[in-house]
Amino acid sequence: MAELHQQPRLIVGEGWADYGLIDSGHGRKFERYGPYRFIRPEPQAMWSPRSPEWDADGEFVPGSDEDGGGRWQFSRAIPPEGWPLEWRDVRFIAQCTPFRHLGFFPDMAPVWDWMRERLDAAVDPATNRGTLNLFGYTGVGTLALSECGPVTHVDASKKSVAQARDNAALSAMEDRPVRWLVEDAAKFAAREVRREKAYDGIILDPPKFGRGPKNETWRLEEGLPGLVADCRKLLDAESRFLFLTVYAVRMSSLALGGLLRELFADLPGTIEHGDLAVREEGADGRLLPTAIFARWKNG
Repeated sequence: MAELHQQPRLIVGEGWADYGLIDSGHGRKFERYGPYRFIRPEPQAMWSPRSPEWDADGEFVPGSDEDGGGRWQFSRAIPPEGWPLEWRDVRFIAQCTPFRHLGFFPDMAPVWDWMRERLDAAVDPATNRGTLNLFGYTGVGTLALSECGPVTHVDASKKSVAQARDNAALSAMEDRPVRWLVEDAAKFAAREVRREKAYDGIILDPPKFGRGPKNETWRLEEGLPGLVADCRKLLDAESRFLFLTVYAVRMSSLALGGLLRELFADLPGTIEHGDLAVREEGADGRLLPTAIFARWKNG
């Protein structure tokens, strides 16, 4: 049976040419995205900034309600249509969205590397069953994994899937074996179970709250156990991984690990849980936690 590692672990993302965490503190973070610099809210940055002043091109000012909202304020002109960035072999558009994000999650970069290593090392191209990316957003992770075989990309947002297709074109990866689906993730996973499908790996990055293309309602605490149970049915003893990330909720990574332990008890491998974090640039860069995760790995 899959063994749960009780001690949490840390997965740390480092900056690269087109992204970096410059500084953080007093509930905010200061980042660079290509040629532009932005300030965004970050409640977990409880310490003081290293620099007394941040010269940013824009700042997201949150709304007064706890569930989100807010607006961007710009001190210099920013292309409203976005601008291109690169990570490894993937090119994509960064853009200031109404939800404070900029079109991708940089803390996932070490996770994409880990998943590519798992697939490269263990999946026979002749029997490759592909990877499932649920809540795939703008497709950076999908494109990163597409070099390892087929990927099924599922997101309820038509706009996000269109942006993912644009990113594929920008990366010259239009011919990669990717299925782009505008679907409710939970309903799609349930249908795949009925079809008796199986995957070599699953990426699961659910939001706290969301709506499907037919106005289906998603609430994390209510929907996650059933969705992970269906994902377990799409994996078997030959599969390589499931990686689950959760953002902006009052939940412990140990709770996610316990859920996977119950559902993956009949499979070999190990279950780990902990935090994703990004390291500040410069000497003695501090680690800023961004999300919690749990993962099952086989072998």
